[in-house]
Amino acid sequence: MKKLLIFIALACTSASLCAQPRTAAKLPEYQFTTVKANPITSIKNQNRSGTCWAYSAISFFESEAIRLGKIGDPEKYPDFSEFFVVSHSYYDRAVKYVRLDGNLTFGAGSEADDVLDVIRDYGIVPNEAMTGMNYGTSLPVQGELDAVLKAYVEAVVKNPNRTLSTAWRRGFQAVLDEYLGKCPETFTVDGKEYTPESYRDAMKINPADYVTLTSFTHHPFYTKFAIEVCDNWRWDEAYNVPIDEFMSVLDNAVNNGYTVAWGADVSHPGFTRDGLAIFLDTEAKATTGSDQEHWVGKEEGKPAPVVVSEKTPTQESRQIEFDNKTITDDHGMQIFGIAKDQDGKKYYMVKNSWGETGKYKGIWYATEAFVKGQSLDYMIHKDALPKDLKTKLGIK
Repeated sequence: MKKLLIFIALACTSASLCAQPRTAAKLPEYQFTTVKANPITSIKNQNRSGTCWAYSAISFFESEAIRLGKIGDPEKYPDFSEFFVVSHSYYDRAVKYVRLDGNLTFGAGSEADDVLDVIRDYGIVPNEAMTGMNYGTSLPVQGELDAVLKAYVEAVVKNPNRTLSTAWRRGFQAVLDEYLGKCPETFTVDGKEYTPESYRDAMKINPADYVTLTSFTHHPFYTKFAIEVCDNWRWDEAYNVPIDEFMSVLDNAVNNGYTVAWGADVSHPGFTRDGLAIFLDTEAKATTGSDQEHWVGKEEGKPAPVVVSEKTPTQESRQIEFDNKTITDDHGMQIFGIAKDQDGKKYYMVKNSWGETGKYKGIWYATEAFVKGQSLDYMIHKDALPKDLKTKLGIK
């Protein structure tokens, strides 16, 4: 993660929370026009928790349920529980942490494939069946929980009895239950009783249908590898494709009605609090012209031209940054659309999980250069892949 002084180090990693910048570069006013927007559910607020990975991936699967179920009425959009996933993830992680004698990162951070694994193994529940707010606050505040769980597993790993008790797993689950609530075994939706597994199936979500793509050169293209970041604690594998293909698949997905669960590094001065993600070239010289021309243009009534300089990311620059630890998985979000600004420049529309904050009420607009330069990976439905790429990757 970049250690830029202009950001709070709240990266979505095992050691910290999902990233939010402290200050923002001063940028021109933008006027956006939507080109393509796929359905999303309401903006949520992860607040003081490192669970961006759960919020973004759950939002992605809500959009998938809308798409697969052809749900046209927003009043009927699903609202899945993030903390059903968080609870199961934390338990599975604790078991693995103990098995590995503590040689695994243990913390709040994770990644989208973790959500997929939980859905596969345990199912999905609606938010009303498990809100996760069982500890006295209306929004997530998980510093205490994170500290308690970490201390618990560290104590177990020390194995003071010289053999593990039969109680430690029950005790760990009990802590989760007290803070997040118990994971429901059954619940009722629209008068029908479900289990988490049967509800997942009713939502038409088949975990086998989802794939994750990444783009780095330290592994061969068109093969799979486990991305070497601490939050990938399950060691889930992603398909490695060239960056231009990575971007073309993203466009193909959005333009054909799919959304994307996006993992990115946002510790960059162009990722602002006010809804912009621009791959700023901080070494570029300021443009010439008067201040008036800069902001309102030369002609009366004409929108100001966008004069921000962006860096040009490449396959090579991405690898250098990954190796130097300046691209990592700071934050999870959902890409759901494409827009253009007043100059016709293309942006991706991004749903965040910081509440209805910023100029666009919880939506960010990210340039192609930012997504190309700062992406770690993304998850999509396999049918969003072009046929030739499916063949190359051996996906049916």
